[in-house]
Amino acid sequence: MSDKHFYSYKADISTITIPEKFTFPFAYEPHVLTMIAADELKSKLKNIYSGQEKSGKMFGVLVVKNSKDQLGYLAAFSGQVVDFEHDINFVPAIFDRLHNEGFFKQEEKTISDLTKRINKVENNKDYKQLQNELDKVRKEAAASIAKQKALNEKAKEDRAYRRAKVKEEQADKQQASKLKKLDNESIDHHYQLKRLNEEWTSKVGPLQSQISVFEKEINKLKKLRKKKSAALQQKLFDQYQFLNAKGETASLQSVFEELGAPPAGAGDCAGPKLLQYAFAHNYQPLAMGEFWWGNPPATQLRKEGRFYPACAGKCKPILGHMLEGLPLEDDPLTKYTAQDKAIDIIFEDEHLLVINKPAGLLSIPSKTIKDAVAVRMQKKYPDATGPMVAHRLDKLTSGLMIITKSLDVYREVQQQFVHKTISKSYKALLEGKVDQQEGKIILPLSVDEFNRPMQMVNYEKGKKAETLYEVLKQSEKRTLVKFTPITGRTHQLRVHAAHPEGLDAPIVGDTLYGIKDERLMLHAASITFVHPVTKEELTFETPAEFENDI
Repeated sequence: MSDKHFYSYKADISTITIPEKFTFPFAYEPHVLTMIAADELKSKLKNIYSGQEKSGKMFGVLVVKNSKDQLGYLAAFSGQVVDFEHDINFVPAIFDRLHNEGFFKQEEKTISDLTKRINKVENNKDYKQLQNELDKVRKEAAASIAKQKALNEKAKEDRAYRRAKVKEEQADKQQASKLKKLDNESIDHHYQLKRLNEEWTSKVGPLQSQISVFEKEINKLKKLRKKKSAALQQKLFDQYQFLNAKGETASLQSVFEELGAPPAGAGDCAGPKLLQYAFAHNYQPLAMGEFWWGNPPATQLRKEGRFYPACAGKCKPILGHMLEGLPLEDDPLTKYTAQDKAIDIIFEDEHLLVINKPAGLLSIPSKTIKDAVAVRMQKKYPDATGPMVAHRLDKLTSGLMIITKSLDVYREVQQQFVHKTISKSYKALLEGKVDQQEGKIILPLSVDEFNRPMQMVNYEKGKKAETLYEVLKQSEKRTLVKFTPITGRTHQLRVHAAHPEGLDAPIVGDTLYGIKDERLMLHAASITFVHPVTKEELTFETPAEFENDI
């Protein structure tokens, strides 16, 4: 029996070599079979998307071999939607939580009805009126009691003065009588304040009692809603059971066990859907790719038709299980090294160095890669004290860095960075043409929690990020620009270059926000700072190796 979800290639793929290892989904170059499958799916998507949609979706293709050794592919989209009518046979969701007759929608309605009941009680006219009355009485009580306390305090000060005078001027018999009178006055004021508190309590109490009837009902309904929500979430989690190439099954909670509660939408991305269907129907997965189609989302950087890695926040734990048993390609980011590239020393004295870091070399070592500027410098200068790397450049960025030989010099340079007295500029080669010759980009940035280390523009929670730019050279396809960052956010130049509200021209070779090339064409070209010891202002410049690739 034929499977409507299995698509045979329309294109001639007879001469294409089948991949020996499955795609590493978190950093990959799509296999040619993946690209052809994606192109065929894109041609179908053109009939679905009118361009008027608020936002597009992430789509995925999985190249598979069936039991007859025939090559084909499966298609999926990320997320779940209602009434997404089309003639494309996408693989089904692992669990259809939006089905009107399913338990999730039914329980969701029950929880929604509880929320409506809570809102109804909270907005009850009598309840609101009682709250207003109680608020008014409490304010009057607070003012009245505060006034009495102030009077009592003033009287207390007056009594203290009078006591001192009595003790100073009166004879023993008269003194005792007058002091007793002052003590009684103090007691009277104490009981006067106590009676005032009791009076206001008698006014507040009945109102609180009436209000508590409503609040007990509200709390009862909220507890019930919380209980039902937790039960529904647990029941939903139980529906997501993920297969892998070994035939093993793992639950959603088990794959997120060490990370806490699974995030919303975990298991609904294209990758897990495709692999689940393939394993359940005895297809052999060969390669995979995910691409964006439709209008970009409001915050994330997505270009229609471009491939993107699987999201780390939702998919990494799930795919970690599902890919067990498949021979995987190596993570290309761990293979990108600079062991064969030397660090050029631009300037050196007894206190510090200025170096030209090659692209591909880390500033400091990571968990998996030990070759880094810091490690090389420590080996070269074993007697240096304190951290030597005064600031960092991204692994894929080349250019100028300050290296310090002592802790005191390091601290001095750090202070210049803190007070923003060090100026830096970068050169970058961009995809496409830039309209304006110069300007300022102001786009606040925050980390994309589900796609680390990617950043996104976030006007609500993002940190301020500003970049000056100047076009240096242009051709029909590329633009060489000078960037001067005013702030120093993670991936600031990369996002400001690629975002539609920035230059809308990704840096060439930017695998996160653009298209892969031989390297990321970003170079820290100049730096100006005050020497911490000699107090001389120093400026250094180095050309970018890609300046003429335009």
